[in-house]
Amino acid sequence: MLINILLKKTGMVRLLILYCANIVDGRESIGISQQSIKKMILSDIRIKEEMEQGTIVIKPYDRECLGSNSYDIHLGKWLATYREHVLDAKKHNEIEYFEIPDEGFVLYPHIFYLGVTLEYTETHAHVPFLEGKSSTGRLGIDIHATAGKGDVGFCGHWTLEISVKQPVKVYKGMPVGQLIYFPVEGEIEVKYNQKKMRNTVANPKSRWKV
Repeated sequence: MLINILLKKTGMVRLLILYCANIVDGRESIGISQQSIKKMILSDIRIKEEMEQGTIVIKPYDRECLGSNSYDIHLGKWLATYREHVLDAKKHNEIEYFEIPDEGFVLYPHIFYLGVTLEYTETHAHVPFLEGKSSTGRLGIDIHATAGKGDVGFCGHWTLEISVKQPVKVYKGMPVGQLIYFPVEGEIEVKYNQKKMRNTVANPKSRWKV
């Protein structure tokens, strides 16, 4: 029996990816299947094939951003912060948004920022995952708190939940993360874009509703 396991650690989704569970003497023992891991994440060739078929869309697309099994995404020009210091989970929390200047913008600890990806993406037959790049991690930048997984049918710019360990200057267009794609086992009854209106507006800050 195959079990997909996701671990959360320090705000980053750690993918243990595929475990094989074997029944021994009526008990379940768990071991890693390396062959299954290799088959799960789409390679660069598969990503390009899916893009040609239209099941994966990335705009703008740059071949230099395509890694062996991931695609680098970049920080868009909009950031937002909450107006109130204390947030209320039962209320609509208002935000103030602003454009990152050309000379960059300094992020500070203890302030939670909402950002957005430069890239608009669509994923119609796979599950996309957004992870931070090692270069941003070394700067102490986390790009998502919980929402690292997309859904089959997601269409739009990705919202970034940004926090930092120490003051750091960021720039619009800088690489901040990477997308990886997993195949789905079984049929999908209701895709994400069938439940929600597709986010195709030019200004992605319209997504920020909390």
